[in-house]
Amino acid sequence: MNHSLKPWNTFGIQRNAKQLVRAENIQQLLDVWRNATENGEPVLILGEGSNVLFLEDFAGTVIINRLMGIKVEERADSWHLHVGAGENWHQLVQFTLENGMAGLENLALIPGCAGSSPIQNIGAYGIELKHVCEYVDCVELATGDALRLTAAQCRFGYRDSIFKHEYQDRYVIVAIGLRLAKRWQPVLTYGDLTRLDPLTVTPREVFDAVCHMRMTKLPDPKVHGNAGSFFKNPVIGSKTAGKLLAQWPSAPHYPQADGSVKLAAGWLIDQCQLKGATQGGAAVHQQQALVLINQDQATSEDVVRLAHYVRQRVGEKFNVWLEPEVRFIGRTGEVNAVETIA
Repeated sequence: MNHSLKPWNTFGIQRNAKQLVRAENIQQLLDVWRNATENGEPVLILGEGSNVLFLEDFAGTVIINRLMGIKVEERADSWHLHVGAGENWHQLVQFTLENGMAGLENLALIPGCAGSSPIQNIGAYGIELKHVCEYVDCVELATGDALRLTAAQCRFGYRDSIFKHEYQDRYVIVAIGLRLAKRWQPVLTYGDLTRLDPLTVTPREVFDAVCHMRMTKLPDPKVHGNAGSFFKNPVIGSKTAGKLLAQWPSAPHYPQADGSVKLAAGWLIDQCQLKGATQGGAAVHQQQALVLINQDQATSEDVVRLAHYVRQRVGEKFNVWLEPEVRFIGRTGEVNAVETIA
């Protein structure tokens, strides 16, 4: 148990793994997975650890997915990108803009790797991965069989996909396929983007505005360890939403296609005056209440206690029960995050 996981989780929490391996090709990844499995040991495949909280030391092998490469095919109306799972997401966004391909700029500065993006169906400022995803390439770990899933087969939902359910431990994502339309339509529905002129704005200006918003509101993990948004924005029924909005008419809310309403978790937490609240070395970020930070050598227990405290306070005030967006990893694999903090 002497392989430190501290460099492999952006929370910067000190936990160890029995073994740690960087996989640079599919065969190497499969071989390591099979060796561990044959020895009856758990395996965890990580990108950059930007969305995990290690609750304990990991009792098996952690594989760092470093399958690289970006291929671009140009067609009459679109560009089609085939991106290795180990590519850094933000660098991919920069690559597309530098090469005249727009469409990913709203997703700038989202931490993590390309291969993690479909698991969460990452999203920000009005765009989700599902809007640009064409396919996801996986390999079945037990057999080595390759499988290409269309975007529809990925069952993308809000911070959700098939990779969080029946494909979670059976398949590893090795690449993603993206389609970027040549007829660019800016999405300017959130935050500072609403102040930009849709008739004259450029993809680079959207990218710069998104980067500015994220850098001014969100803490740098190199300074204060964090995993970005800790909680999902809750989605509630229209009846519940009606009652809540009658009492708090200024609450940010976003009606969904199915009649439900998405609320802003950060606003709910802020209304409970929780910015700066601490448990041990963990704190609610002063600028963005949705982010829990490792303020002073926090343990995972500190983070769990703080998440529980935040959830209880919001639940008592609004009768809305927050769920973590971050994946909680126990000794042998992922555990239920809601149950852990309930």
